[in-house]
Amino acid sequence: MKQLTKAEEEVMQILWDLQEGNVAAIVDEFPEPKPAYNTVSTIVRILESKGFVNYRKEGRGHIYFPAIEKETYSNQSINKLMENYFQGSFKSMVSFFVKNNEVSTKELEEILEQINKNPEK
Repeated sequence: MKQLTKAEEEVMQILWDLQEGNVAAIVDEFPEPKPAYNTVSTIVRILESKGFVNYRKEGRGHIYFPAIEKETYSNQSINKLMENYFQGSFKSMVSFFVKNNEVSTKELEEILEQINKNPEK
């Protein structure tokens, strides 16, 4: 799976939240100052060519929707981060975030509790 640029990821975040929409609906979700309609349209077409977005025709326009689930992309991005910066070690990555983001013992316990409630399949 390809990595997204910052602009592509912004559009995907909006599409994941909307679940579907035309370019105008996507533009409306951006904070001010909103990007140009043509800019978002171009990004959506790039996302379509990369396989991240599909569409269906509706009238004279298109309704776009994610072709890849947010969780799938998130997992791939985290794995790539872990491989590139932490030599593939999940333990090193978690240790880094704990040390550099001042995670409290209570927060760590809550994370472990969540993991234990939802064990991996």
